[in-house]
Amino acid sequence: MSFSSLLVANRGEIACRVIRTARRMGLRTVAVFSDADAQAMHVAMADTAIRIGPAPARESYLDIPAIIAAARATGAEAIHPGYGFLSENADFAEACAEAGITFVGPPPAAIRAMGSKAAAKALMERAGVPLVPGYHGEDQSEATLRREAARIGFPILVKASAGGGGKGMKVARDAGELDAALDLARGEARAAFGDDRLLLERYLTKPRHIEIQVFADSHGNVVHLFERDCSIQRRHQKVVEEAPAPGMTPGRRAAMGKAACDAARAIGYVGAGTVEFIVDAGVAGRVDAGVAGRVDAGVAVSVHAGVAVSVHAGAAADVHAGVADDDPGDAFHFMEMNTRLQVEHPVTEAITGQDLVEWQLRVAAGEPLPLRQDQLSITGHAIEVRLYAEDPTRDFAPSVGRLAHLAFPAGEGIRVDAGVRQGDAIPIHYDPMVAKVIAHGPDREAARRRLARALDATAIAGPRSNLPLLRAIVAHPGFAAAGLDTGFIARHGDALLAPAGAAPRAALAAALLRLLHDAPHPDAADPHSPWGFATAWRLNGEGWQDFALLDGEATLTMRAHLGARLRLDLPGGPAEVTGTAWAGEELNFTLDGVARRARVLRDGGTLSVVLAGATWELRHLDPRAPSGTGESAGGRVLAPMPGRVLQLMVAEGDAVARGAVLLVLEAMKVQMRLTAPAEGRVAAIRCRAGDLVEDGTELVLIEPDG
Repeated sequence: MSFSSLLVANRGEIACRVIRTARRMGLRTVAVFSDADAQAMHVAMADTAIRIGPAPARESYLDIPAIIAAARATGAEAIHPGYGFLSENADFAEACAEAGITFVGPPPAAIRAMGSKAAAKALMERAGVPLVPGYHGEDQSEATLRREAARIGFPILVKASAGGGGKGMKVARDAGELDAALDLARGEARAAFGDDRLLLERYLTKPRHIEIQVFADSHGNVVHLFERDCSIQRRHQKVVEEAPAPGMTPGRRAAMGKAACDAARAIGYVGAGTVEFIVDAGVAGRVDAGVAGRVDAGVAVSVHAGVAVSVHAGAAADVHAGVADDDPGDAFHFMEMNTRLQVEHPVTEAITGQDLVEWQLRVAAGEPLPLRQDQLSITGHAIEVRLYAEDPTRDFAPSVGRLAHLAFPAGEGIRVDAGVRQGDAIPIHYDPMVAKVIAHGPDREAARRRLARALDATAIAGPRSNLPLLRAIVAHPGFAAAGLDTGFIARHGDALLAPAGAAPRAALAAALLRLLHDAPHPDAADPHSPWGFATAWRLNGEGWQDFALLDGEATLTMRAHLGARLRLDLPGGPAEVTGTAWAGEELNFTLDGVARRARVLRDGGTLSVVLAGATWELRHLDPRAPSGTGESAGGRVLAPMPGRVLQLMVAEGDAVARGAVLLVLEAMKVQMRLTAPAEGRVAAIRCRAGDLVEDGTELVLIEPDG
């Protein structure tokens, strides 16, 4: 290869993923880190690591001079940007070239042509590729955006032009919501990408999201590695991805693959890229209908900016949309091109048997593509889910904190890409993804079943996570039947987001055993004195001790009988415990003759019980603990998650109506407006712009007038 050392300008699981392949190829690896990531997993994995700045991304992972300086200081000859951060930043690619460093990605001109959603749509529109109705012009004035939104028609999707990963995307369902959507999308885009330009699209209510993985080298070769279905999303960010797309026919695959490769050729693309399409899923099974042979003809050639563009998938206008005359509603529409590796690339690797990061590195070194199109084939089916530290019951609000317990599955056809370890912390500054769990099988149902078992073997405690949601999605009959579209989670929300239910008896028993285990030991001066115990010792008769645990909203009072045998009075009746054995936080015990294994973590009065892959959080109500103030949340506005106060919209003494915006809070590149819970007057403001606040912190106090 033309380089022997590689700096990875990223963090988390993608940095770890790139480092693994680079080291396998014999390259020396360099990690960069912010103050928040000094002890991170990717730092430990690399041969060398260098600090690039404070925790905020704009002062570290988005700081181009700092990263170039890090490469020079460590002698790195190439830089892999991963995804997100600077991966689609043409200025960064140019800075690498000016510094004599190989950029593992496309040329700056290609990034500019397709890295901007607006520019890409304009190019495709002039080339005759069908687009979702929208606006992607240069005029970013409020008046123009309002006028264009009215022309397009509501609901409107507001998107960051330079965006990705669901950041800077907001839905305005009517004109009254548009201004707020524009403001929030701009703020998130500026924070995540350093670019606040926006575009507008008609918001399709039941779209299917299908993307094509393309690869090009500097010798003029372009191939596609088939498609992925990424339709299951939350907050416009993918949660489940799979390859190949269910219901995809050979004709449609050829049409979409050709369109994607032609688009890559049109802009002189080099490296890994993804061309994303929207397919109308309004009529179930229409994607299965297939297309006529004409779809493969591919003849039309347009000229844009002096570059020949061949992006049409057929010989007639109806085929430009990837369909034949008899099925005009089943069109695929160009949405955007991501000029980088995608989060979901492991499913493509699973079905093709290729290492896409190795392909990237070889292409960046000037080598030709490892395989021709006719040498690529699909084997089996793969499904990936993204495990996030977030709370789906609170509109997927990010969750932070130390990963007190983290266990991943293993086995045939299972792959886990993680960027954190047990004991690591999820910081507020970055995306809250913990890991990706991927299952590969001979067909979709086999992959789905393997993934279900893998998720049952996954456990996380500390921050809240979307693990229960992932399990529910994979087990849902609609998912099993491949009834996919971007509204899947919202449509099945009652089933997918249902409360976990009461903790099982085994989890309650494990919590009580931990409380008994943690009881103070006898006085060392007189270890035989019964007065030295804080347990249920009695002078006469069998001892017992009562415990109260809060399980959700329910308060459970239980009793432990400490005689020759340990008996517990649990909800549903008494139980006998034998064979109790502790090894740190690991507990083995037998409950009513059934052997159990649990991990019981304690943080003050909070007990997290990990049992059979599920995590149950219980609160010990200690009668000796001091009582709280009893103050009602009433007019108190609390931080719904840890984050940074970006802007205060009111001052003390202001009169506010119910729903009035009080402040803007940002966490993990997501911005939200906190509003007044009732009409009244601002009695107190407990924060300032720029403050970092914890979950549950009182920010504003509203008192009713009069």
